[in-house]
Amino acid sequence: MTPLGITRSVQSLQRLRRIARVLTRHGFGHVVDQIDLGRFVPLWLRRQPTPQAGEPSQSSLGRRLTQVANELGPIFVKLGQTLASRPDILPPDVLVELRTLQDHVDPFDSDVAMRIIADELRVPVAEAFQSVDDQPIASGSIGQVHGAVLPDGTKVVIKVRRPKIDEDVRADLQLLKWLADALERWNTEIRVYQPAMMVEEFERALLRELDYMHEAATTARLHDAFADDDQVDIPNVIWSHTTPNVLTLEAVEGENIDDALACHGARLDKRRLAVRLADLYLRQFFEIGTFHADPHAGNILVRPPARVALVDFGQIGIISDELAGQLVVLLLGAVTRDAGTVADALAEMGVFTAATDRTQLVRDMQTLLDKYHGQPARRLPAETIFAEVAENVRRHTLQIPRDVVLMLKSLSTVWSVALRLDPDLDLTALLRPRLMAIVRRRLSPRRIARTAGVTAWHVLGFMKSAPQQFRDVLRQLSSGQWQLNIRHENLETLSRELDRSSNRLAFSIIIAAIVMGSSLMVCANSQVMILGVSLQSFGVFGYLFAGVLGLGLLWAILRSGRLS
Repeated sequence: MTPLGITRSVQSLQRLRRIARVLTRHGFGHVVDQIDLGRFVPLWLRRQPTPQAGEPSQSSLGRRLTQVANELGPIFVKLGQTLASRPDILPPDVLVELRTLQDHVDPFDSDVAMRIIADELRVPVAEAFQSVDDQPIASGSIGQVHGAVLPDGTKVVIKVRRPKIDEDVRADLQLLKWLADALERWNTEIRVYQPAMMVEEFERALLRELDYMHEAATTARLHDAFADDDQVDIPNVIWSHTTPNVLTLEAVEGENIDDALACHGARLDKRRLAVRLADLYLRQFFEIGTFHADPHAGNILVRPPARVALVDFGQIGIISDELAGQLVVLLLGAVTRDAGTVADALAEMGVFTAATDRTQLVRDMQTLLDKYHGQPARRLPAETIFAEVAENVRRHTLQIPRDVVLMLKSLSTVWSVALRLDPDLDLTALLRPRLMAIVRRRLSPRRIARTAGVTAWHVLGFMKSAPQQFRDVLRQLSSGQWQLNIRHENLETLSRELDRSSNRLAFSIIIAAIVMGSSLMVCANSQVMILGVSLQSFGVFGYLFAGVLGLGLLWAILRSGRLS
């Protein structure tokens, strides 16, 4: 599909032009040419900036990507932040730069927010709430948060989605998907980063974040899961005041980890708090199947002596039952230093590619497991281990599911926080009994019987339908209805270039013919008149016309950047 085939709206074409110009300005002009966006870039922008002398190329790439995201606005900033959480795909130097991206979005007018709340709840704001703070507590690219009080005196927070953000997001996502597909098709250097897959994951996450009902459902599920634990607080969803565009949650008390350590360090039971925090996430990973995937300091609130709360469930991960079983085997292999088991679990997850060397992967994993075996907990740097695992993933071109990456990243972050609270905390000691309990549950007679029943049902269904399907195949073969479809890849650019070259060649021949005809007219008998105009005058006009056409052809060649 050509760029103009994406959309015909003036707004989208202007946005595409801005994307092409920003990319070119920051040294990605060659990429713009490869995906056929050069027509949107003026000639004076063609010169590409080069990395500064002595600057690592990957650092330069990350810096320029960050500048592009900042210039193109909130959706591209969120894409950069999403990419910053994928150490399994991007190198560390690029990740360091992308992690500097921040959502600097000014809040929208509070009167507009109040109108949205009233329209969504279908009652006046004064009737739905006892009071609502005019100034937002926080503001992001999707929405902003206001403090409020319900008529019964309950303190709540209200998340209000920005007006018309849905249209803006979907328009940018359409362009992003086209850009990712074009990059993966025409640029072999960028293809290794799997841009189409990353944009697809980003689209799913962003569209989920746009609908507050998803966040409300996740928050309610985790609230119910931890309702029996009086030392864990998850916000309660006020369903009567929640819609796809407005999310109302009961406010939870507490301070973030950094402030709590600074102000109430002596009153905190740090060991109990560290164990509770680690157990809180292990339960989400292996029992609930849905987990809070953004556990930074601002989203973990604590109260003395050891009470913990989680807020902001806009970014979550989902671990299916099948994936949970594979992860349990993987972690058991890691805890017991069995790299072969780790590799088998990875193979079951379907992460191997054609370029993966299983033997070498086992060797590298064993080296990593042996490196950290026996070290005291305080000597185990969670972020460093996570980075080394990510490096192995990139080296062996493993395609790790996004939810697994989010889980490992969350585990690494929580591990780091827990070690700050209790440097002697042994995470493996917490992991081992929980993993063994999960294995026992998965191997229980009742579960095996249920699994066998489901498998038998699938087998019977296959045996029932197989004869009919085989008969259909034979009928198609005998009637000559089978077809062999051949799909070509990467030939669109060749076809487009051949058309462009043939058009220019035909245009050149026409110009040459005009020049030759004009020359004959100029050299002809001056007495010949056509409509009162001499042949020589027609010849001069032909020269001028051919000159204009030639200049137009030259300008088109210069704009394409293919003069030589």
